[in-house]
Amino acid sequence: MPTLPDCKIGYVLKRYPRFSETFILTEILAHEAAGLEIEIFALRSVEETHFQDMLGQVRALVTRVPDSFRTPDALWSLICDARDRLPGGWDALATIEGAAGRDVAQAIVVALACHERGVGHLHAHFGTVSTTVARLAARLAGITYSFTAHAKDIYHDYDEPVELERKLRDAATAVTVSDYNVSFLRDRYGDAAGNVVRLYNGLDLDRFTHALPSERGTEVLAVGRLIEKKGFDVLIEAMGLLRDRGQKATCRIIGAGEQGPALAAQIAEAGLGDVVRLDGPRPQAEVIAALRDAAVFACPCVVGEDGNRDGLPTVLLEAMALGTPCVATDVTGIPELVRDGETGFCVPERDAPALADAIASLLDDPECGKRLSRSARDLIEREFDIRRNTAQLRDIFAAATGAATCERGAA
Repeated sequence: MPTLPDCKIGYVLKRYPRFSETFILTEILAHEAAGLEIEIFALRSVEETHFQDMLGQVRALVTRVPDSFRTPDALWSLICDARDRLPGGWDALATIEGAAGRDVAQAIVVALACHERGVGHLHAHFGTVSTTVARLAARLAGITYSFTAHAKDIYHDYDEPVELERKLRDAATAVTVSDYNVSFLRDRYGDAAGNVVRLYNGLDLDRFTHALPSERGTEVLAVGRLIEKKGFDVLIEAMGLLRDRGQKATCRIIGAGEQGPALAAQIAEAGLGDVVRLDGPRPQAEVIAALRDAAVFACPCVVGEDGNRDGLPTVLLEAMALGTPCVATDVTGIPELVRDGETGFCVPERDAPALADAIASLLDDPECGKRLSRSARDLIEREFDIRRNTAQLRDIFAAATGAATCERGAA
């Protein structure tokens, strides 16, 4: 029987659930399948109107942490609870400097819950507010914490300081999702980032069975939030170039976001209404079905003007696992996954002609698509299996809490 951390693990998340964060759901479900008991602490209200089908499979208790207090007396009562009930809580409060009042109050709530429920380690996703609260709560409760840094939390220029260096230094371990990110963090933060390890997001490969791309028509599929870093404006431009060359292809973009009106206007102005369709958000089951049917999956990510960029989009992993030939750009860690000419085609960002050429190559050469499809699936099985990757994460939790090392291959 595999060894697990000998305590509950608390996941601190800014919002839960979020439609776009399937990787967090997949991770939690894999932990639960291995016998790890999880509690979830959500710091902000739910803003979603659509939810993933697999959400109902999560067994973890969800605590919605208040983010405001009606009266000063209520806040003072909370502080007194920390003083009276947390080991060293008063001393810990005295060492907290420069933190926002809301973050401290939420950290107290989380720390009290950890103390009452036997949560011995906290793990946060994204190095922003969730890790801020996890770090403070861990100090108050006298436990350890870790976090996973993704992309925006590493590269985006925030108005308020994120204090990522302090979070890296204090964490038992910091995880990030690509070798590119590891190098960036170590170059920027030096010794503070010495505990950073790369752990790819994983997939439940039982849900993503592979099929070679035979007789899939000519649809190019893209999936993601309609925001700058996804590069969908470049994809629309590329589809216009393909139309002008006489290429028989259509494009479907699944997702919603702030750039929706601008992208719709771009499609109309280019006369591409019969070529490119904005299809809104869809549940994961529908996304998977669309990926299975597509001739090509396009992931034209770019670095935004504010520095924001994608790390390794989960939907790109899904497309490759399913066997759909992929075209992506050379942003952050994507070339670790889409290895040009081996597991897909990787082109320069914001280069619509290169993107169009790569798409045309896959549409015109089915045997090339099949070769890339096989190699992509092999890579996914080696590096992106959620059972193996979450076993490594449980190793991290176990090491932080002093428990015996978890299994790797048996999870």
